[in-house]
Amino acid sequence: MYFALVFALSFPFWWIGAVTGLQLVPGLPVGAFMVLAPLVAALILVYRENRSVGIAELLKRAFDYRRIRAKVWYVAAALLMPGLLLLAWELMRLSSGSVPPSGVPAPAALLMLLAFFVAGLSEELGWSGYAIDPLQTRWGALRASILVGVVWAVWHLVPLTQAHRAPPWIAWWCLFTVAIRILYVWLYNNTGKSVFAVALCHGMENFSTYVFPFSGSTYDPRFTAPVAACAAAIIIALWGPRTLARFGNAPDTPRGRP
Repeated sequence: MYFALVFALSFPFWWIGAVTGLQLVPGLPVGAFMVLAPLVAALILVYRENRSVGIAELLKRAFDYRRIRAKVWYVAAALLMPGLLLLAWELMRLSSGSVPPSGVPAPAALLMLLAFFVAGLSEELGWSGYAIDPLQTRWGALRASILVGVVWAVWHLVPLTQAHRAPPWIAWWCLFTVAIRILYVWLYNNTGKSVFAVALCHGMENFSTYVFPFSGSTYDPRFTAPVAACAAAIIIALWGPRTLARFGNAPDTPRGRP
């Protein structure tokens, strides 16, 4: 029901994007406002279950950084995605011989960093704060991650098409998206189920893509997808597929709802 509601709430934004063809920035259609849908869908369902108490509890998780006991996880949340994209950039440079430097002015970059963090909070209050725990209870962390990652990727197909991305580009991007969802769940389970930690990582991923040379225009998922997939494979091997967590960081029995 949650996934269906997210898609239903996203449809008006997709329709506006299709009719107007407007873009917020180059390569980002106005349909990107669908980032509100995961949060709104979660709020609707928690209100139905627990009324205003449920809504308050869910919104509190936007800044639940006190759940993060080991401060090293702040470093992981902030630098994991920039590190992976920097590695992908280096692979592009070695492959092509030259990659232009980033052309994003610092003031614009800072503004986009804030915008992407807010957008990440909106998404992760839904994907992480509401949806992931019931799936982990039923199927374990890895399979739950893959399921949410696939839904997340499919959810992006309309705006990617509206941004005139080619099918091979979209296919590689979908692989990247599923892989980083595994990383997000790993981060979530090792930070005491902190939505704030995942939203920070999510925001940094979008920001890192935006500051990729020429406002992300040279971003190529043929390089980012294998890098993210390798990182996910290492995490699975080291932390285990059942919980993607180790020692005292293992999650409590998943509750799913706030």
